[in-house]
Amino acid sequence: MLILPIRTNIWPRRTPYVNYALIIINVIIFIASTTLEYNPYTRQMERGLRPWAIPFMFNAEHPLWYQFITYAFLHGGWMHLIGNRYFLYLFGNNVCDRLGSVRYIIFYLAAGASSVLGHMVFSNDHLVGASGAIAGVTGAYLALFPQTSITILWWIFYFFDTFEVPALYFIAIKMIIIDNIMLRFIPNIAYDAQLAGYTFGIVITLALLVTGLLKVSEFDLLSLLKHWNRRRQYRNLVSRGFDPSTGRITVKKDESADYMQGLDQQTYDKIQQLRRDISSLISQRNLPQAAQVYQELISTDGGQILPQQQLLDIANELASENKYNEAAEAYEKFIKHYGNYEYIEQV
Repeated sequence: MLILPIRTNIWPRRTPYVNYALIIINVIIFIASTTLEYNPYTRQMERGLRPWAIPFMFNAEHPLWYQFITYAFLHGGWMHLIGNRYFLYLFGNNVCDRLGSVRYIIFYLAAGASSVLGHMVFSNDHLVGASGAIAGVTGAYLALFPQTSITILWWIFYFFDTFEVPALYFIAIKMIIIDNIMLRFIPNIAYDAQLAGYTFGIVITLALLVTGLLKVSEFDLLSLLKHWNRRRQYRNLVSRGFDPSTGRITVKKDESADYMQGLDQQTYDKIQQLRRDISSLISQRNLPQAAQVYQELISTDGGQILPQQQLLDIANELASENKYNEAAEAYEKFIKHYGNYEYIEQV
């Protein structure tokens, strides 16, 4: 059975010339660095490296500094080359667009070098191929576009079809866990180098997002984790007796007085004051200021729900200010809590 990702549901905004250049350079180097010779022992034609290219492969016993880069531009055969270039094209185009040309090429080379370090921990074998660098690019794709969809082609005998799966699940489960951890029986594959590449790609990309060196979007893994944390906080508050539709706290009978003392009265008072401010500002039709206070309210307690018309006014104002992520969250809360609204399909 064949399972192959064939496309993603997003396209780069700019032409990823650097990624195309990497693909072309690797093909040219492959043609120039390999030779097809007859092996009398196997009685087959086999492809190997030309003598001038051998010093550029990574030698684990006597590594040279430049081999941490040059090894990734050498490949052992056509299938090795085509497989690597295919996944670089599939995932690299959007990563290149998101990082920018200069940062992307630095990232690609650094991912290849870090993959060598992972390989050296567990193996003394020589190393060729860009699998580790491409694993780094794929890990970056997971961190930047986890909520995008990947179209998968499955093929068994004469039957084939396609289906879509979120990038987060396909890359994390299929490409990392299943292919590189559970199915480690295919020989001549540097699994540890690939795992090091995935780790580098995910960790470094998240670091760029956290530090602000790369602009955060509503689609990346960091935002996904923030949303998950907000939902976790919301569930915890509700489980403690907090009613998000009224902003009131109902303490269960079996809870002790210590709970009321540990509830942080200052935060509760702040929430109530913010809600009053929002009502006052909306009544004055000062929606920009009301939206700003609403964001402060949500940052204080992500589970807060305003009355129906107030929440809709705030969501519309956030959308008009191009704060799409915040607006979407407000609209989602509206749909969840006010599903019987007569114009709910517009929301």
